[in-house]
Amino acid sequence: MLTIRINSLFFFFCIVLSIGVYAQDFGFGFDDDAGEAASGLPVSVKIGGEISVELAGYVYDFSSREKMKDASLGDIVSGALNFSAAGANADAYIVLDLSASSFKDLINYNPGNSVYTPIILDEAYLRAFFGPVNIEAGLRKLTWGKADSLGPLDVINPLDYTDLRKMDDLQAIKITRPLVHVSWNTGDFSKLEAVFIPNFAGNRYAREGRWMPSQFKDYQGMIKSELMNQARGNGNWNPSELDVLLKLSPVLETRLFDYYQDILGGSLTRGLEYFQTGLRFTGTVGSSDIGVQYFYGNLFRPDFTGTGIDAFLSELKSKIDFDPLSPSLGNVDLSILSPLKYTRYHQIGFDYAQVLFSFNIRAEFAVHLTEDMKGRDGSTRNPFLAWSLGFDRDIVWGMNANVQCNETIRLMNDGVGNNPLFDCEAGTRITFTRMTVKLSKKFLKDEFECKVITLWGIEDRDCYIIPSVTWNIRDITAELSSGVFAGRESGEFGQFWNNSFVRLGMKYTF
Repeated sequence: MLTIRINSLFFFFCIVLSIGVYAQDFGFGFDDDAGEAASGLPVSVKIGGEISVELAGYVYDFSSREKMKDASLGDIVSGALNFSAAGANADAYIVLDLSASSFKDLINYNPGNSVYTPIILDEAYLRAFFGPVNIEAGLRKLTWGKADSLGPLDVINPLDYTDLRKMDDLQAIKITRPLVHVSWNTGDFSKLEAVFIPNFAGNRYAREGRWMPSQFKDYQGMIKSELMNQARGNGNWNPSELDVLLKLSPVLETRLFDYYQDILGGSLTRGLEYFQTGLRFTGTVGSSDIGVQYFYGNLFRPDFTGTGIDAFLSELKSKIDFDPLSPSLGNVDLSILSPLKYTRYHQIGFDYAQVLFSFNIRAEFAVHLTEDMKGRDGSTRNPFLAWSLGFDRDIVWGMNANVQCNETIRLMNDGVGNNPLFDCEAGTRITFTRMTVKLSKKFLKDEFECKVITLWGIEDRDCYIIPSVTWNIRDITAELSSGVFAGRESGEFGQFWNNSFVRLGMKYTF
């Protein structure tokens, strides 16, 4: 698999070089004279990248000698390579992620079980120019909306949450997607865009280890407990059969875990059935930048329900081997038990940006219409509203403040049930609000920067604070940073209270 994947990269790079070498013969026939003039232009082929050395440790791992036995300082060395070739009417671009974790994902990559792109190929796309129209195709990270941090209109790329130490760099945690993107400059200050994504991948979460969300662990425990309770309450299971089921429960839990691993990896969403598409128009009215967009796709976060427990118990009983000496679960269909679903939705959104009284203001608003318009389908999320409002401004002593508030508001809340096994939104609040605050100050001709980023969950009453000191000396960047998780342990950030870290790194860009 490694050889096949590297050969694919080599083949793609050959295409890039071919575009550069033969760019002078490449034309679209719109203007013969212009094509002849362009044929004499030199071809630009560039190679760049970066290499980083980083030491990172989790504070809690060094709290005792016993914990230090399993402590590590991370991958230490990582890097990236950028290849680009530009001709008269087209260009191509490839970014390779050369971190140790990326090579691990590359070796373990199985295209039959996942729609995720191996992370080693961070981006790879071709772009052709037809006058005011640009067409891009390939693996791409594309940003829609005007928010500085993740806003409700930035719906093209899922996010990688397998390591929350990277949360301060939104572009780094975006997962590249195969897509076709067309943009048409309809005027001096207006543009129309269209995007088509042939399949779907949700957010990526750690499925084991320190960054695995507690929600996944809790759900597996709830499913196992409910199975045993219903089996005991079902007169069709006699005491000896219940004993066998109890004995096999660890095996069942393992099978459940493997099943969730598979579907979270994207095995259910790789076909055209899960295509996504959207339109976006941006323009300028007076001193304001505005945008409007429509998007049809899937929410990036999966929803679990246990609606099939009764049917699964019947299936299990017909296939289980009740031999007391060597019981076996048999070839039971786990998809009957707990379907995983990515909610399909239509989004209509608006955004706005303007400078008012020295404040750079940005706002987004979106309506999300799902299939559960009455709010009573527990396997599908209710329709909801989402908005963000933010600004940045220089404040006292040359310090810059960048503040953004994001919120979602669930509609038809009266239809939400109270059992999380049968309603994916049960037990969750009607609103979810998060503040992102960044304070920064530069010194020594902007070479030295002190910065602190705070992510604050209002309803969860938890936070994630990332202070850092950065020194840029020409092509070298040195950084000392840390991350602190605090607040309620049931919150999205608070649950990682023992993952606070300190990081020291240096990066060379070429």
